[in-house]
Amino acid sequence: MSSEVRHLVDDARPVPVVRLGGVLDGTTAGTVRDVLLDVLAGQPPAILVDVGELEIGEAGAVGVLREVARDTRWWPAAHLTLRHADAEAWQGSGWDVRNDGAGPPADDRRLSLELEPQVSAARHCRAVITEAGRRWGRAELVGSACIVATELVNNVVAHARTPMVVLVATTGDGLSVAVRDRSPHLPAYQGAPVSPTAPGGRGMLLIDAVASRWGSLPLADGKVVWALLG
Repeated sequence: MSSEVRHLVDDARPVPVVRLGGVLDGTTAGTVRDVLLDVLAGQPPAILVDVGELEIGEAGAVGVLREVARDTRWWPAAHLTLRHADAEAWQGSGWDVRNDGAGPPADDRRLSLELEPQVSAARHCRAVITEAGRRWGRAELVGSACIVATELVNNVVAHARTPMVVLVATTGDGLSVAVRDRSPHLPAYQGAPVSPTAPGGRGMLLIDAVASRWGSLPLADGKVVWALLG
């Protein structure tokens, strides 16, 4: 049995649909993870993965779906659904397994902003977040969201130096801010105090102070750093 996975992503709808085919085993699990995280990094409200043509080559390989669910539990916290006629075979995935549907419908309280690594990027981002936050009824979180966005965007400008995508969305009564870039280097903040004479390192300290939760999501082509407010 050859180890290969085929994938087709239909993201032209509010809830992206990922169709997987081939064999899921220890060799192909990494590819499946990369495909799913790449879709989830776009911050969809839900994702439907059709595994009707995906054969389980090794039972343990289904664990990759549990890992994806764990790593995205807090952000983007999307509703994860697998579609397969034999739901029992996929129960160990930790996903909602059904033969139709993709969970709750999308809403329009989310946006993405593509930016180049320029010094003006943070200012433009703050203006967009301020307008969106007030329109969505989250005015009380705009200040904290702008702090987070400023630090994350400036980190990309100063260090990653790659194009970025800023993602903003309502999450329950709160607000999420995330920045995706093309650098694999994850934030190194460990909660330790920053020396007054240190040249930097205060950005993540600020984020830790204003966010209820924050983290990072490694991707095949970079990362997403995210924060939840409220």
